[in-house]
Amino acid sequence: MFLSRSTMSFLFLFLLSLALLLHSSSPLPYPYNTSFHIDCGSSTPSTDSYNISWLPDKFFTGGSTSVVSEPLHFHLQHEKTLRYFPLSSGKKNCYNIPLPAGRYYIRTFTVYDNYDGKSHSPSFDASVEGTLVFSWRSPWPESLTRDGAYSDLFAFVKDGQLDFCFYSIATDPPVIASLEVVQIDPLSYNSAQTGDSYILVNYGRLSPGSSQWGPGFTSDPDAFGRSWQSDSDYRAGKSESAKVITTKEKITGTDKAPNYFPMKLYQSAVTIEGRLEYELPVDAKLDYLVWFHFAEIDSTVKKAGERVFDVLVNDKNVSRVDIFKEVGSFAAFSLNYTEKNLSSSVLNVKLSPVAGAPLICGLENYAMVPADLATVPEQVVAMKALKDSLRVPDRMGWNGDPCAPTDWDAWEGVTCHTNKNGTGLVITQIELGSQGLKGYISEQISLLSNLINLNLSTNSLDGTLPIGLGQKSLARLDLSDNQFSGSIPESLTSSNLQLVRLNNNLLEGRVPEELYSVGVHGGTIDLSGNKGLCGVPPLPDCPLFWENGRLSKGGKIAIGLSCFLFVAVLLLVIYIFCIRRGRNDYDFGLPSDLISLAAKRNRYQRQKSLMLLEMESQHAKGLPSVPLNPR
Repeated sequence: MFLSRSTMSFLFLFLLSLALLLHSSSPLPYPYNTSFHIDCGSSTPSTDSYNISWLPDKFFTGGSTSVVSEPLHFHLQHEKTLRYFPLSSGKKNCYNIPLPAGRYYIRTFTVYDNYDGKSHSPSFDASVEGTLVFSWRSPWPESLTRDGAYSDLFAFVKDGQLDFCFYSIATDPPVIASLEVVQIDPLSYNSAQTGDSYILVNYGRLSPGSSQWGPGFTSDPDAFGRSWQSDSDYRAGKSESAKVITTKEKITGTDKAPNYFPMKLYQSAVTIEGRLEYELPVDAKLDYLVWFHFAEIDSTVKKAGERVFDVLVNDKNVSRVDIFKEVGSFAAFSLNYTEKNLSSSVLNVKLSPVAGAPLICGLENYAMVPADLATVPEQVVAMKALKDSLRVPDRMGWNGDPCAPTDWDAWEGVTCHTNKNGTGLVITQIELGSQGLKGYISEQISLLSNLINLNLSTNSLDGTLPIGLGQKSLARLDLSDNQFSGSIPESLTSSNLQLVRLNNNLLEGRVPEELYSVGVHGGTIDLSGNKGLCGVPPLPDCPLFWENGRLSKGGKIAIGLSCFLFVAVLLLVIYIFCIRRGRNDYDFGLPSDLISLAAKRNRYQRQKSLMLLEMESQHAKGLPSVPLNPR
């Protein structure tokens, strides 16, 4: 059988169209695979009944582990163990999880259940990336104390590490039972319009007609790992008697980027003759992002106009909805609305009928929490380097961002302010006198360009003073009563110091005159107790060629000149005794005049010897002797 060219072209276009249709109707595989499920307080990995793999407790900065008082009361293993952070670990502790930059769904389980036998639920705050997101205040409601609670949010991570931190109120130890982090689509929930500087904190994620479901509660899939709960506790007035309808039909338009809403969400709904109303508890003075989910799963509705209703938020009509007109039957339809600067503690949602009965499949409400100011990155680097080099003890709680959240105190002994352009926080003061520190000062301290006051006095710090110490902003420097050695860096002369205390150390060498002038111009300077310092009153004069435990600059110049003169003299001697003499006779033969004199002398000696031999022979024959020189 042969096909004409036109028939083959038609067949090709048909197959291509079919492939595109199938491609558009079938969701692509979820493209993100970074996730952590941490069983806080547990020492062993595990896999739960929903096939979620849980890691043993890790990435924490301190604290201790415990078990709830009644483990059998909790169904899941990760709900039975917990980590708590006593005051000995510091007022601020964190989970620091390495992550690629992106957007993440973060869920926690918090429980008390009288694990410590004190019958006192704790007060504490929790932050994400330096922004306050959860607050727990004692006494907790009895159900919360007994059963615990899940909380979740969406946040961006930009620096390669998620900082989830806890701050103790008074002496109460914060607690956490599990921490889950799942990477999601960065464009989800309108981030392209709202920006990446908001954290969306969940204030209600409802699946009308269904009990709580989603990963960790049932096997039902949700690409983001979101959990969904029944809407029954949030229906208001006559809506409590709303009718639940469900379907097993496939719903089109689900599980698609960027939000990946699950199909199960649209397979159940509630409807009522009359007005359907919800009341969602919120906190005032925040913006709220509300998402509505609809699907026409009632097969009796067959055309547009048969089910029409208005959506009202706090009595403002935000949209008129005709599901069939928008997407037809058994297809997902969503819309969202932002309520600005809510002034009440309740967000009221109403579906008011226009034609037929209103219907809804899902309702989400998120507080749009603006990301708090954070410490500028280079100063975070400097402070973490100082934490390591100074060996700051755990009790001081130097964890997470040094200055954020602004609702909390900065790291103990640290003072922060907003930078000049208002885009970040900077460190202006470090007060760590008499803290038992036993390290040294990191060179990274030079990055603290806004530092005004540095006090590390009365510790056991050693090593040399960094050459970068002495920012122009620095006005007060107290490093007294330590074991610093070496010289005073010249960089201190470029600062605007008004107080300098370097007394009782092991410093040596010449004191820069510009630094000493601090005292002359009305400031305070104390260099006493450093036997090796010299050069300014009342210290001794510095040796001519020795300074700071090594040759001074003048000494090096003198040695250089001496070496030059020695080499010059040596070259002169070589010239005189070798090169100049070589010009006369390179074979080192005797001069000709010396040869002539030697020849004459030898001839005279031979003549004298012949005369003496002749006289001796005559004397032997008895001949009278004849005088040598007869007159």
